[in-house]
Amino acid sequence: MASIAQSLPDSNRPLAWLWEWLRDELAPYSGRAALVARMVIAATLIVVIGMTFRIPYIWQGAIYALLVSRESPRATLQSAATLCLVTGIGAGYLILSMKLVLNMVPLHFLWIIGTFFLVFYGISTLTSYLAAVAFVVTNAVGIPLWDRHVSAETNVEDTLWLCLAILIGVVVTGAVELAFARQRPGDEILLPMTDRLSGIEDVLNSYAEGRAPDAATDRKVQRLAMLGTSLIRRILKRSSVPPQYSAAAGGVAVLIGRLVDLAATLTPLNFEYSADNRKRFRDLAAALVRIRHALTNREIPALIRFDTETESAAAAPLLGEMERTTSLMTEVFAGTRSVGEYVPSPDYLEQPTFLAPDAFVNPEHLRFALKGGLAASLCYVIYSAVAWQGINTAVTTCLLTSLSTIGASRQKQLLRIAGAVFGGFVLGMGAQIFILPRIDSIAGFLVLFVVVTALSSWILTSSPRLSYFGVQVALAFYLVNVQEFKIQTSLGIARDRVVGILLGLFMMWFVFDRLGSLPASVEMRRTFISNLRLVARFATLPVSNDLKIALGQSLALRETINANLDKVRALADGVLFEFGPSRRTDLELRSYIRQWQPQLRTIFVMRITFLKYRLQLPGFELPESVRLRQQAYDEHSARMLEEMAGLIEQKTPPAANSVGASHELLNRTVEAIQGQDSGPLAPGHAQSFITLLHGIDGLTNSLACEIAREVAISPCLTS
Repeated sequence: MASIAQSLPDSNRPLAWLWEWLRDELAPYSGRAALVARMVIAATLIVVIGMTFRIPYIWQGAIYALLVSRESPRATLQSAATLCLVTGIGAGYLILSMKLVLNMVPLHFLWIIGTFFLVFYGISTLTSYLAAVAFVVTNAVGIPLWDRHVSAETNVEDTLWLCLAILIGVVVTGAVELAFARQRPGDEILLPMTDRLSGIEDVLNSYAEGRAPDAATDRKVQRLAMLGTSLIRRILKRSSVPPQYSAAAGGVAVLIGRLVDLAATLTPLNFEYSADNRKRFRDLAAALVRIRHALTNREIPALIRFDTETESAAAAPLLGEMERTTSLMTEVFAGTRSVGEYVPSPDYLEQPTFLAPDAFVNPEHLRFALKGGLAASLCYVIYSAVAWQGINTAVTTCLLTSLSTIGASRQKQLLRIAGAVFGGFVLGMGAQIFILPRIDSIAGFLVLFVVVTALSSWILTSSPRLSYFGVQVALAFYLVNVQEFKIQTSLGIARDRVVGILLGLFMMWFVFDRLGSLPASVEMRRTFISNLRLVARFATLPVSNDLKIALGQSLALRETINANLDKVRALADGVLFEFGPSRRTDLELRSYIRQWQPQLRTIFVMRITFLKYRLQLPGFELPESVRLRQQAYDEHSARMLEEMAGLIEQKTPPAANSVGASHELLNRTVEAIQGQDSGPLAPGHAQSFITLLHGIDGLTNSLACEIAREVAISPCLTS
C-alpha cells in the first residue's frame, strides 16, 4: 500500500494511475489461474445440469460456484453441510411463515420488512460466511417469489426448485474442490503468508549482494503490496482455527503486509551498499527464512531480536523499521503454543459459536441491519408501488451485495455499479444483440458463458479493491441470460433486470454512503480512536470475578476489536478513492494510521495472551503482591491508550510523565516476580510473563511517542 501512496495520481495523470492500478490488480499470481479454472468448471457444470434437466433458478447455483470460499477438503465438506442445512431452514421459514401472513396484506408487508432486517442482521452476526450466503440467497429469491399472484401450491413448488438448484450448486462446487484439493489443512492461510515472505527475502538478498532487485522481483513485491493481506484475514475469519491462533495469525498477516509495503517503498530508493547495510540485510533475510520455515512446518516462530540501539547515519532507509516489524511478528505468537491446555471449558465455551460473541452487544450489527433493511424495503416499496415486478432483482441485488458491504467504502459501491453496467448492458444485452442471434445450440451458449465466467472470476480473485466488480459482472450477466431455458432475445426483460440491479445498487449506495455517512478518512480516524479505547478496556479485563462472565466479556470485546481493525484497513483503502481539497491531508492521516495500526494490533494480540494471567487460569496464577502491581501497571497502560485517543481526537496533551511512570511500574512488577523464590508460577511461565510485559510496555510507549510526535507534542520522557 505504501507503493500506492507514492504513486498516487497527479491531477494531470489520473488515467495513467488507473491503468497502473488495473495492471497490478489483474496480473497473474501463484494459484490464481488454478482457482479461476475451478470456479469456471464448477459454474459450467452447474449450468449444464440445470439446462439439461430444466431446473429453475439454476443461476443461483452458478453464483454459488463463485461466492463459496475455497478452503481445505475438510472445510469444503463442512461448508456443503452448512449450506444445505441453512438452505433447508430458510425454505422452511418461508413456507411456514407465509402460511400465516399470505392472506393479510398489512401483516404480509410487515413480515417482508422484518425479514429484510433479519437477513441483514444475520449477515453481520453469523460466524459462518457460507451460512450467511445460503440465508441470503434463499431469501433473495424466495421473497419476490412469494409476492407473485399465483397459487400457494405453485409458490411452494418453486421454493423447492430453488432448494434443488442451490443443492446442485453446493454438491458440484464441493465435488470440484475435493477433486482438485492438494493442500493440507491451514495451507490456505499459510501459503499466502510464506509467498509474501519469500518475495521480501528476494528483495533483501539482492541488497545483501550489493545490488538493486531485478525487474521481476520488483514487480512481484509491488504486486503483493497492491494485493494486500485482507484475503488472508477473511479466510481466518471464516476458518475454525482456535480464537487465539486466529488473532495471532491475523496480527502476523498484518505485519507481513507492513513488511511488503516497506519493501515496495524501498525498491525505488537509492542508498549506500555499505558493509554494515549488507550485513543487516543478510541477517534480516535469514530471520525471515526462519520464520517462513517455522510457519511451513506448523511451528511457533522463535523470538527474534535485532541490535537497534545504534542507528548509523548511513543506514539504509526503512531498514530499522523492517527489523522492528520482523521482531513483532515473532512476539505476537508468544504463549500460543499451549494455550489450549489451560483454557477452562465452562458452558459458555461449549455452546456452538453460531453467532459472533458480540452479536447482541455491538451496536454496529444493529446499524448494519437497519441500513440494509431500509435499502431493501425502499426497493420493495418502489417496484410494488409502480407495479413493475420486472425490477424485483433490486431486492436480490441488495441482499447479495450486502455480503461484501460490511465495512464498505465508496469505491466498493462504485465498483458494483460499474460491474452492473458492464455485466448487464455491455456483456448481457450486448450478447443478446450481437452474439446470441448467431448461436443455435447449447454448446455455443456455453462458450459465451465460459468466457464471461472466466473474466468475472479473474477479476473476482483480485484484491477487495476490485473483486466486487467481478462479482457484479457475473451477477448481472446471469440475471439477464441464465434465468430461462432458452436464449433470451427480449431486450425488455433484460432491461428490467438491469434496471432492477441498478435500483438495488443505488439504494445501497444512498443508504450506506449518503444517509448519515461520513468521508472514509473521518470514519477511519474515528474507528482507530475507538479501537484505542477498546484495547484500553481489554487491558483492564476482567471486571467480574465470575470466570464464565469474564470469558464472555473478553470474547465479545475481542470480536469487536478485530472487526474494527479490519474496518480501519478497509476504510484506509477507501481514502485512496476520495478526491477533494482535503485529499493530501487525508492521505497523510491514512499513512500515519496505517503505520500505527500494526503496533496497536500487536499490543492487542499480546494482551490476549496476557489475559490468562489476569484471569488467574490454572498454571498462570500470580502471587498477590505481583498481581496488585500488575493491575497497577495495566491501569496505567490503559490510561496511556486513552490519552493517545484523546490526543488524536482533540489534540489533548497526555501526562508528561506517562512513559517514565510506565517504566517505573514495569520495573516494580518485574522485581516483584523475580523476588518470588517459590510461587504458583513455573519458571518458564514467569519468564513468559516478563517477556510479554516488556513487549507490551515497549510497544505502548513507542506508539505513544509516535502519535505525540506526529501532532507536534512530545511527552516522551525516559526515566
